Amino acid sequence: MFKRILIPVDGSQTSTKALVAGLQMARETGASVRLLHAVNEMAYLGGIDPYGYYPADLVGMMREGGAKILADAMAVSQSAGVAASQVLCDDPGKRLGEAVAEAAKLWNADLVVVGSHGRRGIGRVLLGSGAEQILRLAPVPVLVIRGTASDDSD
Repeated sequence: MFKRILIPVDGSQTSTKALVAGLQMARETGASVRLLHAVNEMAYLGGIDPYGYYPADLVGMMREGGAKILADAMAVSQSAGVAASQVLCDDPGKRLGEAVAEAAKLWNADLVVVGSHGRRGIGRVLLGSGAEQILRLAPVPVLVIRGTASDDSD
């Protein structure tokens, strides 16, 4: 069975569903869990944001937001009775799928559990599909937890 489960988190309802599912698997099998948050590389492309933040300010805010997302996920893990470790990936040139694949290799994960927003149409074209990237690039099996229509508002 799976002994090392990597769970990417982004703070969305769909991500939380994947977190809960991954933690349940870990609790039932005694697996280790690592939580990962990847800072969104698209924010590095804009230079100055319309609200007057310079890139350094924006990057710092994104790191702080990522740390908060990881802390919240760690709290969920603790309340589920599952010990977890965490990693914040903030390499600006790395896409989500690449960050997850690299983290899975470095940690020797044997499963990735990820949420899928199920975006369609223009939303998928503009925002891409993180779950699809992970499916294509992960060196291990991937369990995709689908969100519901109401989760798409994340």
